[in-house]
Amino acid sequence: MIITKGVAVGEVVTMKLASGEELIAKLTEINDKSYKLSRPLTLVASSKGLVLQPWLLTVDPDRTITIDKDKVVVIEPTIPEMSKQYIGGTSGIVV
Repeated sequence: MIITKGVAVGEVVTMKLASGEELIAKLTEINDKSYKLSRPLTLVASSKGLVLQPWLLTVDPDRTITIDKDKVVVIEPTIPEMSKQYIGGTSGIVV
């Protein structure tokens, strides 16, 4: 049996929703009923390959988004390469 460490507040996570959408975001809070995310992005296919774009295009990107736990199929830490790309794209800091 494989046991994973789970996710921690402050790290970049990948979340698969029951709707099928995959999000990458910084996890800012976990409570009994929901996850709070900062700057959620989604992967989109483009002519240059996969790119990250805002998940909610018409919402202030600095707003914290709350997602109910019952809408989440899985949440895991994002792989380091994609986490670096996320941090660079949301903060302007190249890791």
